[in-house]
This record gives sequence, structure tokens and C-alpha cells, in this order.
Amino acid sequence: MESVRAKSGETPLPPGELVTRRVDADPDIPDAVAAVVRAALNPPESRSSDDTAAGSARLGLEGIFLRAIRVRGFRGIGPETVLELPDGPGLTVVTGRNGSGKSSFAEAAELALTGGNRRWDGRSSAWREGWRNLHHSGPVRVELEMRSDGARAPLTVAREWSSEDALPGGRWTQRRGDGPPAGFARTDWAVPMELYRPFLSYSELGALVDGKPSELFDALHQLLGLDELILAHERIRARRLELERAARAARRERLALRADLTGIPDERALHAGRILRAHAPDLVALDRLVERTSGGPEPAALRALLALELPPAQRVAALADRLAAARAAVRVASTPETEADLRILELLQAARNHAIRSDPAGPGRDHHVRPGAGQAAADACPCPVCGRGELDERWLRETTLVISELTRRTADLVRARGELAAGLAELRALTEAVPAELAAAEKLAYLDTAALRAAWEQWAALPESAEDPPGRLPAVYERVAAELGFVRRRAGKELDRLDEVWAPFAPRLRDWLELSRTVAAQSAELQTTRAAEEWLKTATAQARDERMTPLASTARWVWQSLRQQSSIELGGIRLQGNVNTARRVQLEVTVDEVDGAALGVMSQGELHALGLALFLPRATVAASPFRFVVIDDPVQAMDPAKVDGLARVLAAVAWDRQVVVFTHDDRLAEAVRRMQIDARILEVQRRERSVVEVRLSSDPVRRYLDDARALLRTPQLPRSIADELVATCCRSALEAASLARAKRVLLAGGMDHRDVQRRIDTAQSTRAMVTLAVLGPGRRIDDLNKELAKEGRWAVEVVRDATAGAHIPISRDLGELIADTGRFVDWLAR
Repeated sequence: MESVRAKSGETPLPPGELVTRRVDADPDIPDAVAAVVRAALNPPESRSSDDTAAGSARLGLEGIFLRAIRVRGFRGIGPETVLELPDGPGLTVVTGRNGSGKSSFAEAAELALTGGNRRWDGRSSAWREGWRNLHHSGPVRVELEMRSDGARAPLTVAREWSSEDALPGGRWTQRRGDGPPAGFARTDWAVPMELYRPFLSYSELGALVDGKPSELFDALHQLLGLDELILAHERIRARRLELERAARAARRERLALRADLTGIPDERALHAGRILRAHAPDLVALDRLVERTSGGPEPAALRALLALELPPAQRVAALADRLAAARAAVRVASTPETEADLRILELLQAARNHAIRSDPAGPGRDHHVRPGAGQAAADACPCPVCGRGELDERWLRETTLVISELTRRTADLVRARGELAAGLAELRALTEAVPAELAAAEKLAYLDTAALRAAWEQWAALPESAEDPPGRLPAVYERVAAELGFVRRRAGKELDRLDEVWAPFAPRLRDWLELSRTVAAQSAELQTTRAAEEWLKTATAQARDERMTPLASTARWVWQSLRQQSSIELGGIRLQGNVNTARRVQLEVTVDEVDGAALGVMSQGELHALGLALFLPRATVAASPFRFVVIDDPVQAMDPAKVDGLARVLAAVAWDRQVVVFTHDDRLAEAVRRMQIDARILEVQRRERSVVEVRLSSDPVRRYLDDARALLRTPQLPRSIADELVATCCRSALEAASLARAKRVLLAGGMDHRDVQRRIDTAQSTRAMVTLAVLGPGRRIDDLNKELAKEGRWAVEVVRDATAGAHIPISRDLGELIADTGRFVDWLAR
């Protein structure tokens, strides 16, 4: 017992804190790797250990014992029933037949503190849908009253559902003493509940052995309380997988792009393919290629052709009409006389301008006015033509008059020629030289631009052409427009073809560029993450082995206590693998000192005993705020010897813990009584309409005798019925006392538990059971009376009357029968 308390009292560091200390103390771990491990152990969204401790302190989650479990309308319990428990260390055994409602108390306590029930996990929906009691129509309520160390008031956690609420709903509250209820602080309870879960159901024991090897690993791994490390490892692993997926996606897309770009008749595609085939692709060059909208010389030349334009046809037609009208006006106005007048006009205007500029008075003087008195005549200007005449003032006046006349006579010709010159100027503005874009397009073998060039050359030469046949301008325009339209249509089709083969690649290359830059930027992080994952995996395995060692040691002690006559010896218990790889539990066992495979040689009862051995050390560590454990149906599949061992183990744990065991198997209560273990035994009975009663269970012999006395004191009970019922109670008391004596004597004599049970099973009658208890195995029933007669005739008569009275009326006084039965069982107990 002392060894169990010592092992249970060890207080290992929380795994996260332990690994954090190892990170700080490891001189070989790079800073970047250490930072990743620390961040995974303490993510921003998680609460620190200080927060958890503070939350536990606020709630008073220290040294918690159960005081009472109140249940109304839940599972097998209808009207409210209270299971009161001694709120301190000790063993409490709650017994009751199947369907009595005892497990409803265990399920209610687990549901009140955890919000769920692992007994229902993995079961059909019927298990979760049938949680309301059929005989109760009001609100459903489960309530758990607890006491914590110190002077703080009792803590009560309750959950109540209205008739419309589903199981996950309802109102979840907690309160201190008589204070007002507040919302249940689930987050403050979650961490200690996950680390030191004090509840164990039969289905959880089964989960250790009925599932796959990986499920057994997961169940034991969870018992070790390494969830914090597993979550940290999963965070790092998730990030590593994310980075690796991005790198793989970039590699796959690069290979796909290289294959898809092969043979594409586009200069951009060829260039992109060359870049992607390089050992280290030039991302900058590829980015420029993708962002270059012209797409290289070929698409650029085609787009330039599409941008070429001619003047509108209406403007050209209007210009042609203008030129035709101007030419016609020139022809009409141009006669030999007019031509001569125009030449003389031009000559006289030049001479006049020469004379005016030569006048010393300056060109600003008005030469149309005669000089007044006192004004000297201007100096005569020699004639620049003949050199003999003088261009004097008189000559200027006469010449001015002649110029006016000639200007009048040549006005129509001058006007016509001016209009023609303006039209030709507009024509020059419209007819540009052969554009450079056409010269660039001539390099494209699939595009014939010769006809367009010839037509454009004619178009450009129109202003300088000496010929002006009727309709020449519109004809040339129509030809160049037709050739340009033809070439543009061809260029558009070629450009569409090029864009069609290139268009799907541009966004793909853009996405690949972005992904590749991201992968390149994250390459160092990926290496760091891989190193951090390996470091934490090793650290987790080390912490797991360290935590498994004391658990395995305690488990071996528990197994030794439970196994009794089993030939299986339990050695080491090791977890192999991790949560993300193939994993299994290696249990080292020997069968009659020969190595064997545990799962192949252990019975289900033995494996359940192993599960219990692994549960108890974790649930009872000193760091746990829960000073209680609740175990539901641990006796199933155990043989009688293991039941005795279980009673010893529970008694050892109950030395400093509150142990509450629910069972329908009377063998545990019988073993506790027979071995005189200090325990409180409660019996749960379910009556009509789910009325559940809890009562303190005394020795079954005394209970039968008490029932007999109660029947005797019932005046309204007919005598015939009273005789039968009282005799039946006395007979049951004799059988229970004989059973207890037979087990005690035979086991003390060294008989194997299985042999004891086999002999008890063969005792099919009351006299046979009494014979086994008084005479021992192998003796005849006929010899019983002779042995009893040694004690006195009363002993023979009490066995006779109690056995017969259950079937035929007896003549002796019922009070005397009860007294003699009590005297007989006292004799058996000596």
C-alpha cells in the first residue's frame, strides 16, 4: 500500500514545460529550430500554464472530493434521487442489478463535469437519443456537489435541460455554497479534466483491447497525458506538410508547363520553355516575359498592322471633289491675256516694293498722297530693269493704279490657284509615306504585304503626281484601303491564333511565378520546420518513455495484485511509433516463463485488469486536483481471484483517494466483506416507474434477517404468506452465511479460486451449501445432520424448517425461527 501511495504521489512536470526546459538547455539546437518548437508548444490561441493554474485556483480546483450526485429524469432514474458519498478518502462500492439505475449516477457525474460520456462514444444514436427517462416528463437535471480542500464552501456543478433541449444543449451552471449560480467555466475545467480524467467506464477498458493496435496505442498514449506535445507536434507537422505541398505543387506545375509549352508556335512560349528547362529558372526574366503584352516581335508587328488607318472615305471623296473643282476653276480663269496680266502684276508689284524700300523716307510713308507745300520730292530710284528710267513719286502713283487694275482682272485666276494649292496641301497631309510598321511586317513569311506596299506608294505619290486623270484619287484610295483591309484581316487572324495558344499559359505562368517565389522565400522555413519536427519527435518519445516507466512499474504492481493464479507475468510496456505513423503497443509478457505476445495470450478479464492498472496511476498522481476516481463496472470478465486482487488494489488507492466503484457483480462487495476491507457499500434498487432508491447495504445475512423481522412485524400480512416469506428470508440468510464461510475456509486452506467457485457452483441446494461450509468439500449431504447434532438439536431443526418452510407451512414460532437462524449464522462465522 505504501508503494502505491509513493508512486501515485510523484508529481512530474507538465510535458510542455519539461520539453521547453530541454529546448533551453540543449546547446546543439539552432535558434530558429528552438523558436519553432517553443511557438508550437505555446501557440497564441492556447492558454498558458499560468492561466490554467489561475483558472484552477479561481475555481478552487484543489483536493476535490465528491459529496453527492443528484439525478432527475436522466437515463434510468425518474424522480430525483441522491447518491450521497463520504467526502474524503475511502472506498465506496455501489451495487445493484442491471437496470437498477446505478450506472446512471456514474454517467451523470461524468456528463456534469465533461459535457459528454465516453461510454456513448462510437455507439449508435440510440444511446444518445435515449437519455431522457421515459417515466419523467419535466425538466431533466444532473447535479454534482463537491468539496475542495481548505475552508471554501462546497462547489456545485449542475446541468438542466428543458423538455425541448437536446443533450448538447441545456443550462450548465456552477456555484459556491449558497451563492447565485454562474455559467460553467468549461475552459478552466478542460485542462485538468483532460490530463487527470477521474472517470473510467467499462467501455473504455474495452477500447484498450477491442480495437486496432493503433487504437490501443492512442488510448494508452492519452493516458500518459502527452496531448500537449502531440498537439505541438501536429502544429509543426501541419506547417511542414503545407510547405511541402507548396513545393511539390510548384515542381509539378513546372514540369506540366514545360511539357505543355513544347511545340507551341509562339515566340513567348518558346522563350518561357527555355527558362523553365533551366536548372534554376530565371524568375525575373519569366516575369518580364509574362508581363510583356506585345509578346515579342511577331505579335507586336501584327498589332502594329492592326493599328494602321487611312483617312475616312468621306474626307477623301470631299477632297477629290475640291481638287476637281479647283482645277476646273483654274482652267476657266487661265487665258493668255490673264496669264500675261498676272505676270505683269507680279513684276510691277515687285518693282513697286523695291521702290518703296529704296525711299529714304522709309517704307512707312504714304506714296498715294501728293507732297504738300514745303515737302521735297523723294529721290528718284533707278529702274532695276533698264537702268535708265527713274522710279519716282509719279511713277509710284501711276504704277499703283495699274496694279489695282491688273489685280482686278486676275482675281479669279489667283483665287482658283489658291484653292488648288490648299487642296493639294490637304492631300499631302492625308497621304503619308509608307509606314515603318509595314516594313516590320514584311519579315513575316505567312503575310503577303507586297500589294499593300505598292498601293501605299501610289497613295503617297499622289500629291507630287503630274497626272490627274479623272477619278485617280478615289481609285488609289480604294485600292490601298482594300489592300490594307485584307492585310489587317490576315494579321488579326494570325494574332488571334497566337493569342489563343498563349492566352492559357499567361495566367498559369503568373500563378507559378507567385508560387515559386513563395516556395523560395519559405525554403529556409521548411528546413527549419523539418528539423524542429524531428527534434520534438525525439523529445516526445523520450518524455513518453519517462512517463511510461513509473506507470509501467505501477501497472506491474497492480497486475501482480490482480492476476493471482494467472501464469502471465507482465514486464515492460512500450509505445512504438507516433500518432502520425504506424503505431502499436509492445507489452512484454511471459507465459510460464516463456516469452509470448500479450494480446494473444491474455484473456479479456486480464486485459481489462491491465487497462485498470494503466488508468489508476495517471488518475491518482499528486498533481491532479481531483481526489476522487469513479469506476463503472470494472469487475466484468474477471475471475474470482482477480476480484479479490481488485479489492486489494482499490483499498490501496482509497488510502488517500476517494474511490467510487459501480458494479452489478456482487463478487466485489462479497470480497470486500470477506477480506474485511474498510469500505462503504451502497445498494441501488429501481422500483416501478423508475423510482430509484439508495440504501446502505449491510452484510447480506443481516439484511435477510432484518427483512424477516420486518415481515413478522407486518400485521396486515396473512399468516400463510408470512410463514413462506419469513422462511425464505431465513433460508437465504443460511445460504449467504454458508457461502461466506465456504469461501473463507477453502481459500484459507490454499484452494485455488477457480476450484472454490467450481465447488460452490455444484452446491445446488441450501443443504448442499451448508454441507460444503460445515463439512468441507467431498462430504455427503446425509452426514450434515450428524455434524449439526453435535451443536444441538436446534441447529438441525433450523436448517430443516428454513429449507422446508419456503415450500410447506411450518408449525414452529416464526420469531423463534428467526432467532435460531441468527444463532446458526453466528456459529458459522466463528
